[in-house]
Amino acid sequence: MKDVKLLIVILLAMLAFGCQEDEPTLDTILVPSNLSVSTEVSTDGSGIVVFTASADDAITYTFKFSDGDVQVSPNGTVTKRFTLVGLNTYDYAVVAYGTGGVSSSASYQVAVESDFSDFVAMELLTGGDLNDDGEVVSASSKTWYLAAVEPGHLGVGATLAFLPDQFWFPAFFSASPFEKCGEAISSCFCDDEFTFTLNATGNQLTYEHDNKGATFFNAGHQDIVGGSVGEDACFDFDTSGVSSVSLAPTSVDWTQVPDPAFNSRGTVMNFTNDAFMGYYISTSSYEILEITNNSMHVRAIDGNDSNLAWYLKFSTTPVDEQGNSGGSGTTFENLVWSQEFDTDGAPDSAVWNYDLGTGDNGWGNNESQYYTDRPENIIIEDGVLKITAQAESFNGSDYTSSRIQTYQNFEFQYGRVDARAKLPTGGGTWPAIWMLGADFETNIWPAAGEIDIMEHVGNNQDQILGSTHDPINHAGDARSVETTVTGASDDFHVYSVIWTETEITFLVDDVEYGTLSNDANRPYDKDFFLILNVAMGGNFGGNIDPGFVSSTMEVDYIRVYQ
Repeated sequence: MKDVKLLIVILLAMLAFGCQEDEPTLDTILVPSNLSVSTEVSTDGSGIVVFTASADDAITYTFKFSDGDVQVSPNGTVTKRFTLVGLNTYDYAVVAYGTGGVSSSASYQVAVESDFSDFVAMELLTGGDLNDDGEVVSASSKTWYLAAVEPGHLGVGATLAFLPDQFWFPAFFSASPFEKCGEAISSCFCDDEFTFTLNATGNQLTYEHDNKGATFFNAGHQDIVGGSVGEDACFDFDTSGVSSVSLAPTSVDWTQVPDPAFNSRGTVMNFTNDAFMGYYISTSSYEILEITNNSMHVRAIDGNDSNLAWYLKFSTTPVDEQGNSGGSGTTFENLVWSQEFDTDGAPDSAVWNYDLGTGDNGWGNNESQYYTDRPENIIIEDGVLKITAQAESFNGSDYTSSRIQTYQNFEFQYGRVDARAKLPTGGGTWPAIWMLGADFETNIWPAAGEIDIMEHVGNNQDQILGSTHDPINHAGDARSVETTVTGASDDFHVYSVIWTETEITFLVDDVEYGTLSNDANRPYDKDFFLILNVAMGGNFGGNIDPGFVSSTMEVDYIRVYQ
């Protein structure tokens, strides 16, 4: 009996022991200690610094820089580029985190020397003014908008990592005018505002993005908002706040496969706080390809797919004021012909013909130049066509220049022409980009018709004219529209004409400045060809400055869309 009782006691004890819960154990919480940071500062003037932090019992690190940039690194290593020119000292802090969220931190300084600068880009982005030393003369802000009216306002192509021999500038997709704005101008992609500010002190460049509450997300980047709709779509997203912008040289050698669309400026904008420019592709770095007072073209590498390069165009004109791509509502989006002038030497003889000499009565306008085909007067260099007028005695004339045209090599009817050019300067210069009716030999001017895409005279600097000449209105009675382009001889601008059956519309940098009617009574319903020239003096060029020596019209490209 005693054995039975003992057995029962043992079994009860075992049962009690087996039902007991294990005592919970807590991980030991250790505050990171012995925090230290080493720096590897570049010596090539690029301003690149590699920071490496270490601490006992740390599981991750956060670097906080004085420009607002914050970088997180589990292994303690981050890279940052500082772009303020000269030798400068920057403050930064490092926070080492341990288990349980405990942390230790310390503040440091690093001296960095950088020789990179792009003060012109800072001025164009903001409307501010910097002197030659990069000191702020006047602070300002400028707001940019999507250039929805322009073909290719959103595009995508390949990077060097993906078939560079086959694809380049947005070969995969290039949006036609207003294509990504839907039926209404003010969509979640097209109503964004992008404001760049140059502060009065410290050369601080900042950026604010007002997306009106919603952002256009690329289909491959919607995980950040919990979306996955399989196509680009709008999602509610907060873009409020101010970001710092640092400018740096591009780290990609795009010259390995020349981009036929443009010559990149090579300046990259790096935004803090994960800021972006309208279309969400998980990146905060944008390379400036082209920028003027009122137009900007950028390229960005997809943050999730390094094979893809995205392209965006911006304007200082709000989208709802950009009009449409043709007065009649006609859009021209297919590139049918272009001259990119990317091969040094003489213009392509299969495309361009020379008009030589003085013509009849100074080409009918009492002009003073002698047109030649010499490289001194016309040449392609550094990706641009250069037509130079210069003072010299040549075959009885006091000035030389050049004039080329596409007669019988390229002619077309209706479409859009874009010509990106920087104009000559000096009293008496008269550059023109224009078109003439292809039947001019049998249908003598003005019956052949003439469309002047851009005319400028040095005696009236910064005034740009668009005109038509025909039997109804020609010469001093020509129909003309005009606009002011500040710095027409300092910067490149895109001069355009949109030619339809009913209207001829003139634009600068995609902004309409005038429209002339077209009808069956005028000769604008047939093929025309293109002409480029720089005249001197004459009925329209006026008096030539006695001190004139030489000046050049530079043409980056000409493109025709239908």
